[in-house]
Amino acid sequence: MSSGAAIRVHHPSWGWVPVRVLLVTFLLTLLSFAVSLFGAIVTMFFGAVVSGSRPNMPIAYRHVALPFAASMAVVVLIVASVVEVRRFRQAKALAAIERAG
Repeated sequence: MSSGAAIRVHHPSWGWVPVRVLLVTFLLTLLSFAVSLFGAIVTMFFGAVVSGSRPNMPIAYRHVALPFAASMAVVVLIVASVVEVRRFRQAKALAAIERAG
């Protein structure tokens, strides 16, 4: 590399942090809803087969999957926020070191 070549330094942008946090939160909430709904449907189906009654599937949506997904959304929002803020601060510090060096 010649001495006249410019080195491009990445400048982290604060604007992308909330976008990534909300995207990860949405995707993981959707995934947790799907998994918990599947588990609730399977459990209710086998419970109805064992007891000899008909399964009441709206219970799987209202009382199992939706509350579980809502609680997971809160947890994922907090964890994703912490992770992305740490990632942003680390990228900012590395960019400052790179500019100084």
